[in-house]
Amino acid sequence: MLKIDNLNVFFGGIHALKGISFDVPIGKVITLIGANGAGKSTTLRTICGLIKPREGKIKFSNNEITNIPTDKIVKKGIALIPEGRKIFPNLTVQENLTLGAFARTDKKETAKDLEWVYELFPRVKERLWQRGGTLSGGEQQMLAVARGLMSRPKLLMLDEPSLGLAPLLVKEIFDIIQKIHDDGITVLLVEQNAFAALKIADYAYVLETGKVVLQGTGEELLKDERVKKAYLGE
Repeated sequence: MLKIDNLNVFFGGIHALKGISFDVPIGKVITLIGANGAGKSTTLRTICGLIKPREGKIKFSNNEITNIPTDKIVKKGIALIPEGRKIFPNLTVQENLTLGAFARTDKKETAKDLEWVYELFPRVKERLWQRGGTLSGGEQQMLAVARGLMSRPKLLMLDEPSLGLAPLLVKEIFDIIQKIHDDGITVLLVEQNAFAALKIADYAYVLETGKVVLQGTGEELLKDERVKKAYLGE
């Protein structure tokens, strides 16, 4: 579904992504793990057109999307749930969800997806008329994911969805990611909580200073001594 080939990104004189390549097959959960500054968020932002690569190709459904505008990438079926949630705090929950479907014209299907989102996130439905900024951290994260789903993406990219959440909420967020995947959406997940991410990953890549240094199934990397030592606290 998504193919990244030799992606190089620079910020001034800093070489942030150093020729990374990986695939996201349709129907899978793919995870990128690594420390702060490894290039995980930069990878997602480059895929959705917010950062322009100096070199490399990005293909989605066999079409090259390198350097095309972000709004066109969204219309092709890619949604990014950014780190820090980035909801609209002064808009209501309902208005946030409506904006998630801004590019859609299929009103009947949009209404169906709204009901699907309500099933996934009952607490979001309970707070439709609250301003986004009045929600708790966990509720804001749920709203951010729900808003992304309203574009009905083929590929959902999540950047640190568990960041700053209590352990119980982390489990809830990962349960929801699993449900979204079960409903047929391909997932590309960036996450510092390596254990939780690898538990649900079909395949995973370890990034260090802008390079892919290790890859394997989620199960393989959970057992890998290097991963245990560096990311799992063992």
